[in-house]
Amino acid sequence: MNFNMNSDLPVAALLGAGSMGCAIIRRIGAGKTILLGGDKEKNLEARATELRSSGYVAETCVVDAMDRDSVRAFAEKAASLGEVKYFIDTAGASPNQTSPEHIVALDLVATSYAIDEFARVIARGGAGLVISSQTGYMMDFTPEVEKQLALTPTGELAELDFVKKDAVVNPGIAYIAAKRTNQLRVRTAAATTWGDAGARINTISPGVIVTPLAYDEFAAAGENYQKMIEASPAKRVGTSEEIAAAAAFLLSYEASFITGTDLLIDGGVIAAIKSGRYQLNVR
Repeated sequence: MNFNMNSDLPVAALLGAGSMGCAIIRRIGAGKTILLGGDKEKNLEARATELRSSGYVAETCVVDAMDRDSVRAFAEKAASLGEVKYFIDTAGASPNQTSPEHIVALDLVATSYAIDEFARVIARGGAGLVISSQTGYMMDFTPEVEKQLALTPTGELAELDFVKKDAVVNPGIAYIAAKRTNQLRVRTAAATTWGDAGARINTISPGVIVTPLAYDEFAAAGENYQKMIEASPAKRVGTSEEIAAAAAFLLSYEASFITGTDLLIDGGVIAAIKSGRYQLNVR
């Protein structure tokens, strides 16, 4: 049954309909048409059904995040449903799930595709949010590399010497490079394409957050994660709901003076690393 009597709702588009993304969309999706995008149709429909059963208006779109034409079609579908008020990107793979090359393609290049394509359709006064990671703070890149990662056109990112050589040494390095690139690309977009559209965009960099996806990481490197948690000031993991609360703020009018920034929500893990309390082992 469709209880929605208003066909002219603003749109909130979510790319990557996992537990964290859905926690965010539940926070900001009331009174909007929610468009869920991802590569697994069955999962999208299940998530949409859950939302509809709670009174939300939800649509789905199968998207290959690594295919620019597919991402463009997703953005265009969002625009066809109404004024695109919000865009949230949580798509990505973890280091213990896949190869360095796949991480570069999905977490680094594909995220930049999405930032570019939604800059074309985001409404004036709209807001975007990319979920990055605390790992974006775990290595120091040279100013030259950071400039390249921030400013190179998306179609040329994969051809950078740093990306082709250094970033694919192992999955850990690939993931760190991808997440730092997310932060840099958003900062650039805030001042250029998104700023020109009259919209804002930011990143959130979560620490160790318990999600179904995270259990793959815990199974592969649980001891290291436990040591990291114990070394952090918070001494605990985080939840998707805590990330969603921060996301709702950054997307709201109350954050209308905030753009091009990253909010690190890690329980103090990076503080522990930078202060020498925890020794990072990237592999």
